[in-house]
Amino acid sequence: MAEMLSLPGWLYHDPEYFAVEMARVIRPSWQIVCHVSDIADAGQWRTLDLLGESILVIRGADGVVRAFANVCRHRGSRLVDGVEGCAKRLTCPYHAWTYASDGRLIALPERASYGDLDLADWGLIPVELELWRSFVFVRLEGGGPSVAEMMAPHEEEVAPYRFDELQALGRITLRPRDVNWKNVADNYSDGLHIAVAHPGLTRLFGGDYALEAGPHVDRMAGDLVDRPSSKPSERAYQHFLPAVEHLPAHLQRRWLYFKLWPNVAIDVYPDQVDFMHFVPVSATETLIREVSYAVPDGRREMKVARYLNWRINRRVNAEDTALIRRVQQGMTSRFYRPGPLGESEVSLRSFATRLRELIPEARLEQPPPPGWSRG
Repeated sequence: MAEMLSLPGWLYHDPEYFAVEMARVIRPSWQIVCHVSDIADAGQWRTLDLLGESILVIRGADGVVRAFANVCRHRGSRLVDGVEGCAKRLTCPYHAWTYASDGRLIALPERASYGDLDLADWGLIPVELELWRSFVFVRLEGGGPSVAEMMAPHEEEVAPYRFDELQALGRITLRPRDVNWKNVADNYSDGLHIAVAHPGLTRLFGGDYALEAGPHVDRMAGDLVDRPSSKPSERAYQHFLPAVEHLPAHLQRRWLYFKLWPNVAIDVYPDQVDFMHFVPVSATETLIREVSYAVPDGRREMKVARYLNWRINRRVNAEDTALIRRVQQGMTSRFYRPGPLGESEVSLRSFATRLRELIPEARLEQPPPPGWSRG
């Protein structure tokens, strides 16, 4: 019967469980960093802070994109600060150890004092990286399928969108939320709340919202209805959204969503593509990284459609923020017990089942005694 119930509330606020979850779920999972167009030139870099680690993604002089720990091999100093930059060489601000853009150690002061030190042995520590359709993913620990393998069932549907040609429409937005990361992930794949809490999406989709759960990816989709919305922004979006020549007819009016296990979401619209990254900060804090990309299109109608898309989804985000905060508050109540999951809640069932497989303690209604995570 456990697979028919939602996860117990303590999993959404217990610090000890959070540490176990980070080790068993997040560290071995792919995390999205950026699009290759964000680091188009040699030396351009982006960073990702995750679970106390800082990951540096940089394009080398040879054009290859690589990922490294943002840590000097000498005394552990951070090499770069901030989220983006460009440098032909990476010089540590502490002792000036200097690395090439491909991670090789190429210079250090007082070289003779280190004896027969072989610089080739002291390059930056690499981090596993994958480029999937020009999106840059990293993971702290190996194991499990590649992003390409995870998305394989959806490649045919995704292919027409020309992800390789995407350009950022702005900078990455960071949205802190005082909720557990699973609350954000659960809500993203929850189809039942659309009709209840998102009247705008209901007007746009006419109540027709498809949801399916795969082994590694959840897919959600809704097609815009022909009936004009009663709300100005929605009605204008329906009107101004132009035809996109590289999309087949059945994708011209589709809003498409993918959630990659466990905490990366990609929203695919006819006019743009967004990613949302649910970065766990603590048992009760999450940082949502979000940015929009688009294939260059100078048409006035497309510019208007993209703006209206933002307006519509800004409202959806506000609605979701209120919802997940209410759920987080309820999860801390001692009166809460796992509730039943209906047959239509396929994504929530799948997520809960997989988490219980990875962490058997997640099957317990109440937390184990203190110290259980240390064995």
